[in-house]
Amino acid sequence: MFSIYKKELRSYYCSPFAYVIAALFMLVFSISFISGLSNLEGYQYKFSFPNIFYNNFFYFIFLIPALTMRTFADERKSGTEVLLMTSPLNVFQIVIAKFLAVATVFLTMLVLTLFFPLLTAMTGGVIWSSLICGYAGFFFWGLVCIAIGMLMSSFTESPIIAAILSEGAMIILIFIDNFKNSGLFSNLPKVAQLIGAFSTEERFINFSQGLFGIADLIFFITATVLFVGLCIISIEKRRWSRG
Repeated sequence: MFSIYKKELRSYYCSPFAYVIAALFMLVFSISFISGLSNLEGYQYKFSFPNIFYNNFFYFIFLIPALTMRTFADERKSGTEVLLMTSPLNVFQIVIAKFLAVATVFLTMLVLTLFFPLLTAMTGGVIWSSLICGYAGFFFWGLVCIAIGMLMSSFTESPIIAAILSEGAMIILIFIDNFKNSGLFSNLPKVAQLIGAFSTEERFINFSQGLFGIADLIFFITATVLFVGLCIISIEKRRWSRG
């Protein structure tokens, strides 16, 4: 499993791909940071992160599919899927190795953004509880989207189609609260409550406010495991269909 993990990391870091995605992420993060500074009325910036993290995740849903679209679609397109499936590793190990590789790239990008709170700590005030919980919530939210992206990549041999499907699924995930609060469900409170149970936005807001809830953490972990599990089933089904 570790061999596939290393192979996937090399595919990202031995090409400009991961660096371009990281640069775009840092660019969006920098713009959000500078925008926050420009709206100050005082001389001290409280780096609480809620708006910055939330705004970045809206843009990041266009970057996560770029990381995940090649995980399985590219293997199928290039014909290396057969070699992968006939390796001594089982499907579970293959999927987990690829998931951990993408998660490592994502974590590296988050580590790079630590420059901004460290800079703020030297010149202003940092709300540490909000900062730590904001990073935690952003990371776990990102893991859910990575799992969704890999699932979509397992459905097709076109990385572009996989990216489009991933973006669509992530947009639905983000705007599920708007869907719940729409007039369509105004007279169906039970249905609205059921839909709200799948809201990732509401749980992230709790993290961004410095509230580390066990229920919210369990939700993100469960959602990640669910989509990774569906990805394993999708790949396993394809493996058996090949005989």
